[in-house]
Amino acid sequence: MRLFRLLLIVPFVALSLGGCLTRNQGPVTAQGNDDDDSYCRANNVAAGSAEYVACRKDRDVMRQRAEAKADRRQRDLGEYMMNHPDHP
Repeated sequence: MRLFRLLLIVPFVALSLGGCLTRNQGPVTAQGNDDDDSYCRANNVAAGSAEYVACRKDRDVMRQRAEAKADRRQRDLGEYMMNHPDHP
């Protein structure tokens, strides 16, 4: 009976922890770099120039700020839920 319960619980635990593996990934996938490239090229910036490098750095900074904001909002929501357990 104990083995059966263990075999039943392990897949659910594995599935729930599987979501944690992707939590720290940013919202941008490998396609995001292509998007940055196309964005900078659409603004008539030649690849390899100093303006192109600055454009890519600006896009990186914007992405990092968006990730930090999303992380901060998630943390604030968790803190609110911990401090107000009676509110849904």
